Amino acid sequence: MTNALDVSGLVKSFGSHTVLHGIDLAVTAGTITAVVGASGCGKTTLLRLVAGFENPDGGTISIAGRQVAAAGHSTPAHRRDVGYVAQDGALFPHLTVGQNIAYGLSGRKRSAEPRVAELLATVALDESYAARRPHELSGGQQQRVALARALARQPALMLLDEPFSALDTGLRASTRKAVAALLSDAGVTTLIVTHDQEEALSIADQVAVMRDGRFTKVGTPQAVYREPNDRFTAEFLGDCVLLPCTVSDGVTTSALGRLPVRGSVPNGGGTLMLRPEQLEATAVADDDLGDGMATVLASEFRGHDVMLTVDLGGDAAPITVRQHSVAPPAVDAKVRIHVTGDAVVFGDRPRDGG
Repeated sequence: MTNALDVSGLVKSFGSHTVLHGIDLAVTAGTITAVVGASGCGKTTLLRLVAGFENPDGGTISIAGRQVAAAGHSTPAHRRDVGYVAQDGALFPHLTVGQNIAYGLSGRKRSAEPRVAELLATVALDESYAARRPHELSGGQQQRVALARALARQPALMLLDEPFSALDTGLRASTRKAVAALLSDAGVTTLIVTHDQEEALSIADQVAVMRDGRFTKVGTPQAVYREPNDRFTAEFLGDCVLLPCTVSDGVTTSALGRLPVRGSVPNGGGTLMLRPEQLEATAVADDDLGDGMATVLASEFRGHDVMLTVDLGGDAAPITVRQHSVAPPAVDAKVRIHVTGDAVVFGDRPRDGG
C-alpha cells in the first residue's frame, strides 16, 4: 500500500546551520503522525518542507506516491494536494465563517453553500455559524473553522502546525480530542508538529521524537514512551525513575533488586529506566520490617493519583512513585516497592536513535 507521505534523507540548512540531518519518515494513509520536540529542534522546518513553503537541500518528499520535492526540484505548495492549519488558524477577519470555508472552492456560491454546511457539520459546528465573523468565535471554534477550510479541498495530507498551543489548558484538551476524532472518522492522513508530549501521545497513531534535526525514536505512542532509545527521549516524554545498575544475561540489578530487561542489552554497567507508574509503594507493618525497606520522604496529592518521593536507602538517590491516591502510604512510612513490567536499560554508551 502506498504511504500518504514518504520523506527520505531530508536535509535542510539555513546558511551554515544545518537544521535537518537526513530525516526519514513514512506516514500510512488514514493515520495521524505527531512530530514532537523542543522549540528549535527542526520540526516546523520539516512541516514547511512538506507543505512546499521551503525547498530541501537534499533528500526527497513524496505525497501519495508522487514526488513533490528533491534537491533542485520542488512542486509549488498549491499543487501538492495538502491542507495546512497554522498555529493561530489564520482565518480571514473580513470574511464570514462560510466565506472562509468556501475560499478556494470551485463553482459558484450557490453550489458552495451545501458544501460549507457539510464541512461545518464535519467539525461539529452548526450551519448557523456560517454567518458569523471570526472574532465572534472562541479559540477552539476558530481552529475548527480553519480545519474545515483546509478539509474543503479534500487534501491527500493534512498538516497541523502547533494548532492548539494558543488555547488555554482546558480548551486545548477538548479541542484536540474533537479534532483528532473528526480526522480519524474522516480517514484524513495527518502530520502534526507539537512541543506538547501529552498531545502527541494522546492523539497520534505514530510519534516521532526529534532532537537537533534528527529523530531519536519513531514508533507507536506506547513504544516511544515505554521503550525509548536513549535518556533524552525517555525524559522528554515524561517522568522517569533512573538508577545505576548492572546487567547480566537479561537481568538488571539495582537498588530496586533484580528486574528483567526489555530488549537485548549487553552485560555490564548502565542506567535503569522505569516510569513512575510502574512502581507501587506498599506500607509494611512494624513486625514485618526487614531488608529492602524504603522510606516515604514526601507525598504530593494530585487528585486521581499521588506522587511519592521514596528513599531506597544506601547510596541511591530518592525516586518518584506515581500511584492511586486512595490510601497511599504516609510520609515517614516504611514501604516495599513493587515493580510492574520490564526495565529499560541505557548502556554506558548511548544507543543510536532511529
